[in-house]
Amino acid sequence: MAGATIDHMISLTILIAALLIAMTTYNGMFATAVDYDRNRQVANKAVDLMNTICLSPGSPANWSQTDSSMLGFGLQNPETGGYTLSPYATMRLTPSDSQIFNYTKTEELLQFSNVSMGQGGFLGVPLTGCVNYTSASELLGVNGSYGFQINIMPTLSISISETTVNPLSLRVEVRGPGLALSGATLNYFLYHVETGGSEPSFESWSGNTTTNSAGLASLNFPFDGAGTAYSIIVYAQLSGLVGVGYYSHDTIGSDHIIPIIEDFAQGKILLAHSWDVHQFPNPHALHFNATFFGLSYNFELSQFIIDGETDGVLNYGESDHTFARLEVPPSETGILVVSYKHGNDYGIIMMPWGTNPMGVSVVFGGDPSGYRFVATELRQVTINGVSYQVKVSAWKLGN
Repeated sequence: MAGATIDHMISLTILIAALLIAMTTYNGMFATAVDYDRNRQVANKAVDLMNTICLSPGSPANWSQTDSSMLGFGLQNPETGGYTLSPYATMRLTPSDSQIFNYTKTEELLQFSNVSMGQGGFLGVPLTGCVNYTSASELLGVNGSYGFQINIMPTLSISISETTVNPLSLRVEVRGPGLALSGATLNYFLYHVETGGSEPSFESWSGNTTTNSAGLASLNFPFDGAGTAYSIIVYAQLSGLVGVGYYSHDTIGSDHIIPIIEDFAQGKILLAHSWDVHQFPNPHALHFNATFFGLSYNFELSQFIIDGETDGVLNYGESDHTFARLEVPPSETGILVVSYKHGNDYGIIMMPWGTNPMGVSVVFGGDPSGYRFVATELRQVTINGVSYQVKVSAWKLGN
């Protein structure tokens, strides 16, 4: 009798253990299935967001070139369709790493977002004309349910550096995703500020060459690059891929002219003294000269006549004439080049009208770090012929 009882107890123990193992396995499989379904939803949402952002111009279709309220969010170029983005729409995104600054010298307080660029480039865009992450989330129908981030970056990387300064020689390196681009055609445009005279002016050089087997090319110019200011733009083309890079050098120190966009629809630009944006010791009034170059379909820069104050003197602080106003062609992508001086010190600044003329990168949206699963989608696009990659990341909010 005792033996039968022990046998029953052992059998019951084995049965309970088997049930526990089965339940644990089932719970694990159920949790895996739930995670899989959740992750699949996030992956599908990333695809939906990519298609909406890149394959729709938004509503109205020309929202990026007007002052109209946006009813639907999209970045596609309405004139060309496909995976082409509007250079004006991408210019009106408030970047994730944007530095906000105030400008108080106009009739009303203006707030601007400084799109991140390297030395010699500046893109200050008004917050009132930009799209922020919250508004985009609401228009895309994901506010409170999904987070997303858009990363728009040039496909080709073009770096420019000085090898000698007198006479000036520049080294250009072109790389694609992970490799050097040999045999790439380079179109270059250099603007050199001429010394002497009360108002600054500049002379220009342009030409073309090709990269060697290591993706390198050397550009030589007949002037001393150490004692003056200059900027150079280089466009590289190979097998349908197009990239752009730029480099600037100045001798002026803290004093700069900052071009900021006042009105997108009319192409209104303010030229501001840098002291009125971020104060520094011993500022100087600056003599300036501004010129706008439009970018053609074959990556040639040609000068356009622009309205407003294209030359003169900028003061600072409580002085008169602390800013100048001018207008660039609102539907013409290109580059505003401003040369300036005080005494024998010279500077030059470039502002892209549309993101592609200077290869501006944009990161827009939320921060995906800290989330358990983030789905990404990658597409190759063009912005006015320049090659970019767009990465859309998406993640689930809440539980």
